Formats: sequence, structure tokens, C-alpha cells
Amino acid sequence: MHAPVLVLKDSLKRESGAKVRYAIIQAAKAVADVVRTTLGPRSMLKMLLDAQGGIVVTNDGNAILRELDLAHPAAKSMIELSRTQDEEVGDGTTSVIILAGEMLHVADAFIDKIHPTVICRAYNKALEDAIAVLDKIAMPIDAQDRGIMLGLVKSCIGTKFTGQFGDLIADLAIDATTTVGVDIGQGLRDVDIKNYIKVEKVPGGQLEDSRVLKGVMINKDVVAPGKMRRKIVNPRIILLDCPLEYKKGENQTNAELLKEEDWSLLLKMEEEYIEELCMQILKFKPDLVITEKGLSDLACHYLSKHGVSAIRRLRKTDNNRIAKACGAVIVNRPDELQESDVGTGAGLFEVKKIGDEYFAFIVDCKDPKACTVLLRGASKDLLNEVERNLQDAMSVARNIIKNPKLVPGGGATELTVSAALKQKSSSIEGIEKWPYEAAAIAFEAIPRTLAQNCGVNVIRTMTALQGKHANGENAWIGIDGNTGSITDMKEAKIWDAYNVKAQAFKTAIEAACMLLRIDDIVSGIKKKQAPGASAPKPKIETEADADSEQILPD
Repeated sequence: MHAPVLVLKDSLKRESGAKVRYAIIQAAKAVADVVRTTLGPRSMLKMLLDAQGGIVVTNDGNAILRELDLAHPAAKSMIELSRTQDEEVGDGTTSVIILAGEMLHVADAFIDKIHPTVICRAYNKALEDAIAVLDKIAMPIDAQDRGIMLGLVKSCIGTKFTGQFGDLIADLAIDATTTVGVDIGQGLRDVDIKNYIKVEKVPGGQLEDSRVLKGVMINKDVVAPGKMRRKIVNPRIILLDCPLEYKKGENQTNAELLKEEDWSLLLKMEEEYIEELCMQILKFKPDLVITEKGLSDLACHYLSKHGVSAIRRLRKTDNNRIAKACGAVIVNRPDELQESDVGTGAGLFEVKKIGDEYFAFIVDCKDPKACTVLLRGASKDLLNEVERNLQDAMSVARNIIKNPKLVPGGGATELTVSAALKQKSSSIEGIEKWPYEAAAIAFEAIPRTLAQNCGVNVIRTMTALQGKHANGENAWIGIDGNTGSITDMKEAKIWDAYNVKAQAFKTAIEAACMLLRIDDIVSGIKKKQAPGASAPKPKIETEADADSEQILPD
């Protein structure tokens, strides 16, 4: 009697697994459909309401998905893909979602007939072959050639909102990334965008007034504006990570004073301590002292008396940038100061008023390894979108500096990969042939979406493109996103960075495999119990229960 029940339970489980996979595929497709219209230069914009009630207008895939609040766990997992892509390479966030959604969509046809592990095996084989095709068609370039770099960054961010401002954003991105690039040996360069490039958005003025400062700009004024200089040429800068004020005790201390003179003695000791700190700093004849902590009125008096300007309570990240820009070393205790810790690389320190706020500029640095991009514009919304586009542009420039190889844009890469995989699928034996072929077809989703967003006849355009790529005639034939015409990407100068494409393929296929392997979604959230209700007693199953167990449909 037991055996049929077990068989029945097993078949039910398998059915529920298929249903769950179907639900996952539908959720993934829904996420892909949200961003599908934002691919390419003729893409549509999305207007989003953020959590604070503000409005975001953008066509950046990651920015859109970040604001979505979805209940389905598979949809949340898809959103994580675009975040991963953004953190790794900073571009291709929309492509990766569309590709992953399509990989799952084509698997839908045989999800009931073929086991998911077989599909995943075929997909991983397709990924290996796709990366091999990428390596074959990639074109090495000289990252030192500014003209090539400019063309590449422009082609990668031409699809964004700021594409209409010409070379402006691309110029800013290249200037910033080449400034902070450092050699790490073996001909490799590293660019730390997150820590050493700061974007300061100041509303007002025109977008054309934006520029890259050879140094650092901070939203601070000197401590005593009347007594301290606001403009110093070739300043000697000391950076501190300690307070220039009397330290309070670690724990609560009570001092019992018996005589009145003891009070003045106590105050005198505090004053002497602060004077001692200031004298240790003044030994090195600085022009500017910057500390991350507090600075007392007394210390301010001693410093201003010796013609030294001071800035207090600076952010740690800003202090690090100033150190990189002017060659100073951040010191923890004034008595440990050495001549080599003083920064002499800056050409000018100046405090300027922009709008209602004061900004301190430490600029004209000799060999800065940190910089600030000053963005001006009409409104905050415009500046936010420009900043998002600038981040993408800087990521593209960084990718090229790290790995100077190009692949064709405009869907040409995906079509070449698709054609190569279709050709190879005929030599694959066994059941893996079908999912492998489906993966080849899934790559066509990118050029198809581009064609849709251009407003051209999709079927005609795709048939013509497949014909061009079927015989391996030219890997660089793709769609011009502006006109929808079929052109040579080399002539049209529509390129993508190798890193971005490789990362997009890997992320999309690996994520699709992970989602296909899921056969059940279990809620880990405990239901809240009514107050005062006693916990239910655990039911112990006996062998007799197995016979009488009723199996309910899903």
C-alpha cells in the first residue's frame, strides 16, 4: 500500500517543480519587459517615483530597477543582476536583464521534457563558446590614443540622455580617469573611480561650465573667515586625523577643587596642552591645516596668529582625496609629524562662494592622483541624470584602460555569437543539442530589441541581419540605433568594451542557470502569532498516517 502513495507524492512534487519554474520564467520576463524599451539611442525614458516622493527621469536600466519594489523572489534576483553588472563594469545593465530574460524564455519550451541540469549544462557550453567568439572578434586598441578613447566612450554613452551634448561628458570622463590612473606593474593600470573621483553637483550655470579640477573641491570654509587667508598660492598643507582641542576623559572623571586658584590652574593646563599641539604643527611652517575632527577656539587663535588657515570636521574620504592630490600624508598625532608628511603638490588654495555656499578648492596640483568633477546645470533632476551618465562613461573609460579591447556594438556581437553557436549546434549530439540551439537564438534578443526601439520593420531587419551573419561574411555588421539601418559598426564607430560584453554574457547565462535549477520556493517568514495564544503542539506522524494521507492539488 505504501509504494503507490510515494510514487504519487513524487509525481506531484515534479509537477509543482515545473509550475514553480514556469512562475519564475514569467517573473523574469516581466522584469526584462520593464527595461526592454530603454535599450539603444532611440530608447524611451522612464519616470519613477522614489521612496521620498521625488521624481527620477532616466533610461539607465540599473537606476530604473533599483526603484522597483517587487514581491516575487525571482524578480528580485533579476534586479540583483543589473546591480552586479553596474558594480563590476558600470555599463550593460539593460542588456544583461534582457539577455537573462530571453535565456529563461527560450527554456520554457522544453522545461517539462528536459531536466534543468541538462539545460544548464548546454547553456554553460554555449557560454564558453560565446566567450571564445568574443576573443576572436575583439580588436585591440591603444588606450593612450585620446581620439580612439573619445570615440569609444561616446559610442557607449550615446544611448544615454547626455548623448545630445556631444563630447562634453566623454571628455570629462576621460580627463578624470586618466588623472587618477595608477600603474600597477606589468603594463597594467588601475583606476579607482569610487574613492578618488568625486562628483560635485552645483545647480546654476550651464552644463558647458562643467569641468574636471586638477585637485579637490570641498564644501567647507575656513574656521575663522575674518582672520584666516582665503587664497594661498603654493600652500604647504598638513592633514590631521586628530582633534585640536582638549580631550575629554574616556570615562567620567570628577575633579574636586579645594582652592579657587586650582580652577585657573586646571584651565591653564588645558590651554598649555592645546598650545603645545599647535606649536608642534607650526614648527613645519604650514599654510593650511585640515583636520577630520574638531578644532577649538584657542587652537584657531594660535593658528590664525601665525597666518595659518584651518578647516575642521572634514570627511575621511575627502581627506584621502586631498592626500592623493597634493602628496600629503594623514597624521594621527601632531608629535609624529615629519617634513615628508607636508603636502607641497598643490598650486593654489582658494575659497569661493558659488550660489549660497562656500567651497574650498585645492587645485593646480602637480601630479594629482585624485580629482573632482564639477557639474553645473539648470536643475537638480538634470544634474542627477548627468551624474549617472558620467559614472557610466567613467566606467567605460576605466574598462578600456584596464583591458584595451573593443567589440562591435549595435547588436553585431550578439548576432556573430548567435550565428557561430547555431553552426556549432549541428555537431552537438544527444539531448543537449536543443537547449544549446535555444541559447543561440536567445542572443538575438539584443539586436531585435534595438530594431524595435528604432521603429523599423523588425522581421525584415532581423532576416537581413541573420543573412549577413549566417555565412560569417562580416562580424561588424549591426544596427545603427539612430536610423535603424544595417551598417558596418567600424565605419559608424559604434563600439563596446570587451569587458562589458563578456561580463554581460557570463552574468546573464549563470543567473538563468541558477533560476532554472529552482524547483520550489519556500517562505522563511514566520506567521505572527496572536498575543496570548499558546503554541500549537507539534504533530507526530505515524506510519498509519501515510496510508490515510490525502494529497491535495496545488
